[in-house]
Amino acid sequence: MNKTLSAVTDRIRQRSAATRGRYLDGLDKLAGRKRGVERMGCANVAHAVAALPANDKLRIVAEKAPHLAIVTAYNDMLSAHQPYEVYPTLIRDEAARQGATVQVAGGVPAMCDGVTQGLPGMEMSLFSRDTIAMGTAIALSHDVFDAALLLGICDKIVPGLLIGALHFGHLPCVFVPAGPMSSGLSNNAKAKVREQYAQGLVGRDELLKAESAAYHGAGTCTFYGTANSNQMLLEAMGLHVPGAAFVHPHDDLRELLTREAVRTALSISPKARYTPIGKLVDERAIVNAMVALLATGGSTNHLIHWVAVARSAGILIDWSDFSELSGVVPLLARVYPNGAADVNQFQAAGGPGFVIRELLDAGLMHEDVLSVAGDSLRPFARVPALQDGKAVWQDLPPASGDDTVVRTAAAPFSPTGGLKLLQGNLGRAVIKVSAVPEERHIIEAPARIFTTQEAMLEAFKAGELERDVVVVVRFQGPHANGMPELHKLTPPLAVLQGKGFKVALVTDGRMSGASGKVPAAIHLSPEALNGGPVAKLRDGDLVRLDAVSGELSALVPQAEWDARELARITPEQAEDNGHGLGRELFAGMRRNARSAEEGAVTWL
Repeated sequence: MNKTLSAVTDRIRQRSAATRGRYLDGLDKLAGRKRGVERMGCANVAHAVAALPANDKLRIVAEKAPHLAIVTAYNDMLSAHQPYEVYPTLIRDEAARQGATVQVAGGVPAMCDGVTQGLPGMEMSLFSRDTIAMGTAIALSHDVFDAALLLGICDKIVPGLLIGALHFGHLPCVFVPAGPMSSGLSNNAKAKVREQYAQGLVGRDELLKAESAAYHGAGTCTFYGTANSNQMLLEAMGLHVPGAAFVHPHDDLRELLTREAVRTALSISPKARYTPIGKLVDERAIVNAMVALLATGGSTNHLIHWVAVARSAGILIDWSDFSELSGVVPLLARVYPNGAADVNQFQAAGGPGFVIRELLDAGLMHEDVLSVAGDSLRPFARVPALQDGKAVWQDLPPASGDDTVVRTAAAPFSPTGGLKLLQGNLGRAVIKVSAVPEERHIIEAPARIFTTQEAMLEAFKAGELERDVVVVVRFQGPHANGMPELHKLTPPLAVLQGKGFKVALVTDGRMSGASGKVPAAIHLSPEALNGGPVAKLRDGDLVRLDAVSGELSALVPQAEWDARELARITPEQAEDNGHGLGRELFAGMRRNARSAEEGAVTWL
């Protein structure tokens, strides 16, 4: 076992001793109760089973058959979630074959960040995670279930489902994915058209044609953003049927893996192997997820989401833990935006199983952990295949299927991970370095300050940024406006960088898994609205972003810096941030949100 991995895990365990202890005590109390229909009043039971077929009522009440909950994030707004429409029928069929019963306990909201990007709806996106967690809790609060199947894939949905499920930590839970869409227009080609559109070289028709060729069918978007990072992390935590993440929705293997998820959930019980989700997700599982994120150059959103997930299980982690692990975890995958490949090519080259095997063999993951597949992570180092109409699991070959996409731990793309902690007199931020060329890891340039992404885009169109510049977009944190993703800044910044200028972004907002080749210090904490020092910055101040040493500083004389007053958000912008298109409903969440480094959680 790698010494740093062990040390970070031990530090997290010690830091979390009190909170984890309280969590497990509560879990044990719930686990010690009688089954739902045996402890509930007759009227409660009658309501619970009223709409079920008579034979299912008999199974639940008289035969005491296992009863499964489905919590689904199905809608057909998300291409990734559209396949879930038929999953309850499939799950019921398999459960009946196994002598069990199933109910859809509830549905949770699932917004598409691709639809809301750059629009007011994006200001609800981060808080949709906690809304989903609450929806999951409401679904499971019926409290008649022996286990749960969680149907979700995309950005805030998986963390929300996981947070909600961990508050019912006594239940066995299995996540059920649906797979990525088939490859369309390459991500590099799509990005090129976006940059051409930003420069006015192509029109809206050409841009829409390119976007429609990239996003064209059922399944997850094929770049390695937050949604696909979710799937990698769930594999690393042992919460999927092994290898289920990236099998196409219409592959014959997909249905077999979904049926296997039902059988897996039913196999976890007090009579057999009792591994409820609250015991499965311990500090080792959380560290394994962190390592998987770093080894694949995954989404920066998870430096927020997995802090929140860990807190839900009584485990306390912070960005220093990520940074220390990043120093020893090699980068084993290059998937767009960290490379040219998409997730289908990643899967074909070995996928999550290859990465997990390499990390386990290198002593960079905890193998002796609980998972839905047993008491080891090793089954997740294999891949499922279709053989004679059945799903079988096979060992991967020693070599990568494509070493431009996935590599061994002995010959990685980089000896260190894809994320870096930055800190200095501007606060603490993170940067995704895996996608940034090494010659761009240090940027020192004058600041240009904006308080909205629209203002930055206008300045770009007016030619005001044609120089070395650190673009600062502040008042974008959880308290200010819900911490939206700022993807629309990527094309113009890439254009400026392509012209040879030294360019960087500094923001208390998010960029997510689509963080590209422009160095971006994001999630800056404390945020500007909470008195963060980024509010002291002025146009023209020299800013240094150094991803090598981990520095993010304003190069301003100390006495002058100390004497400066904080800039304030205008009343007009404050009004716009909080009103219209339902944003008023999230005012309480904005007020209560913790910092980005504390997971931006709203329930503590």
